[in-house]
Amino acid sequence: MSQQAPAPPAPIPASPQNHTSNTTNSTLLLAALGVVYGDIGTSPLYTIRECFSVGGAVPTNLDILGVVSLVFWALMLVVTVKYAFFVMQADNRGEGGILALTALVLRTKEVPTKHRALLATIGLTGAALFYGETGITPAISVLSALEGLEIATPGVTPYIVPIAIIVLMGLFMIQSGGTARVGALFGPVMVIWFTTLAILGLISIIQSPEIIAALDPSYGLNYFYRHGPSGLLILGAVVLVFTGVEALYVDMGHFGRYTIQVAWLSFVCPALVLNYFGQGALLLRDPTAVINPFYRLAPGWGIYPLVFLSTAATIIASQAVISGAYSLTREALQLGFLPRMRILHTSLDTKGQIYLPAINWILASVVMMLVIGFKSSEALAAAYGIAVTGTMVMTTLLMLVVVRYRWHWSLPLAIIVIGLILTVDLAFFGVNALKIAEGGWIPVVIGSVVYLLMMTWKQGRKMLKEKLAPHSIPVDSFLDSLAIDAPTTVPGTAVFMTSSFEGIPHALLHNMNHNHVIHEQVILLTVQVKEIPSVSDKKRVTIEKIRPGFERIIIDYGFSETPDIPYALTLCKEKGLLFDPMTTSFFLSRETLIPTLSPSMMRWRENLFAAMARNAGSATEFLRLPTNKVVELGTQVEL
Repeated sequence: MSQQAPAPPAPIPASPQNHTSNTTNSTLLLAALGVVYGDIGTSPLYTIRECFSVGGAVPTNLDILGVVSLVFWALMLVVTVKYAFFVMQADNRGEGGILALTALVLRTKEVPTKHRALLATIGLTGAALFYGETGITPAISVLSALEGLEIATPGVTPYIVPIAIIVLMGLFMIQSGGTARVGALFGPVMVIWFTTLAILGLISIIQSPEIIAALDPSYGLNYFYRHGPSGLLILGAVVLVFTGVEALYVDMGHFGRYTIQVAWLSFVCPALVLNYFGQGALLLRDPTAVINPFYRLAPGWGIYPLVFLSTAATIIASQAVISGAYSLTREALQLGFLPRMRILHTSLDTKGQIYLPAINWILASVVMMLVIGFKSSEALAAAYGIAVTGTMVMTTLLMLVVVRYRWHWSLPLAIIVIGLILTVDLAFFGVNALKIAEGGWIPVVIGSVVYLLMMTWKQGRKMLKEKLAPHSIPVDSFLDSLAIDAPTTVPGTAVFMTSSFEGIPHALLHNMNHNHVIHEQVILLTVQVKEIPSVSDKKRVTIEKIRPGFERIIIDYGFSETPDIPYALTLCKEKGLLFDPMTTSFFLSRETLIPTLSPSMMRWRENLFAAMARNAGSATEFLRLPTNKVVELGTQVEL
């Protein structure tokens, strides 16, 4: 196979692009509320609190107006302008997200070849940082929700961490059962959540309407003027207001651009703005409420119900990023940056409902260590921003290629627009980079490990292909030799998996050497992954008749699809190639890698690549091949 593709697909429903038209419905909007906005929707739990923890002192009225103004304009500029109405225009045939954007950029013909490696690195760096964010989100969200119990019952503080661990472990344990049924509750719960945010905020604003002055951006600018260079540190906390913004882009393929925009403008954004202004209004009345302004908005009798609702909302936010990690991993598998992994489909009729056991439990381990190590959402806040802003910077850099070569903007216009956006991104990223020692190193370490694994696998596969190439026999030469000295022909069809279009698969050579036979019908099968989200069944299969009894089949998949080789082979009938599935066997090559001193890769990376190859998932399960029809033939290869 030329690229690796994830495991079995259930029948793929209507293309997600169908949702990108300017039509939407209440069901789709409800689903989007539960999936897309879980993370950004729970930011009010801790954002305002963290903004005022930067200064450490009781805030003045000018500080309150300044912070609320900065929060409001961060929402408007980053979420609304940049993502909802700019980045989301750069869809890869309906799909979004950093890897989909990277594939779109690399598919752009005008991009010079010498720049492609750099652009791929930028995209992979953004994807790797997303994994860092994925590890932190469940921990900070659930902790921040449960910390509301401290207001109603101060003695409960020692139990916050154990309760959080129980909640999170329960969340990770139910992943294998699928989220389809639980997901049906996500939308209604988030409707209640955003409605509650809006009501609590509105009541507080009515009591202190002077907070509305924070709509004036001059209050935010004045905050920097009054506090000097140290005032810029506030951006490290303001960034928490748009954590989860990448979900708007990632989930565009599931819900469509228009649905996400309508949900944001008509419901989510107004609810968030009302709550942030409501917290600001509360602080104007009582600056000491800064210790936890979100829960102080609620009356005493409402604390416990609000904690329960907050916990439910943060579980939904956590579920959204966990599902995002599954989807991103599948795309990385498809594009050849990670080895095969076991992928289970938890829904027969819902696209994207997948479960990756390895990713689930690695992520669970990381989240548990973060909860135990940091113990509070306040301590974790410092670790959050660098992952979010790092991904934002990488997205903006890739957008420069899109606006220049795909949208055909003039170079000056592209530089000016991207330059302005990048200035904002780098301001947030730079401030958060100062918090490396306070916990910002966590997403950097996670991202670095993920990046190392992806690049090692990609480079290792390339090196392995180069090692095997000299030993490959050209197809024509092999067939000519068969005409001279034909082996015994046995009935049936043999399908040999290969990533090469030029040579004979090693499995075919080994089969002949060991068994001294050849099947009456031989198929050389190659799976390709295109840099597009999906391929229609009409274009999925290409057949090339080499010689009588020898055919080459090429099966194409998009990076958002999962392969089903037996199903794809049934499409051959429409193209005139017939064979009996009952008498068909699949032959796979399995290489045992032996690390050596190589100039192309350091020894420790060779060992890492070999370990990744040994622990890769079964190709039989990965490609959905019938287990009783598969023959694996191995060989040793010195790297």
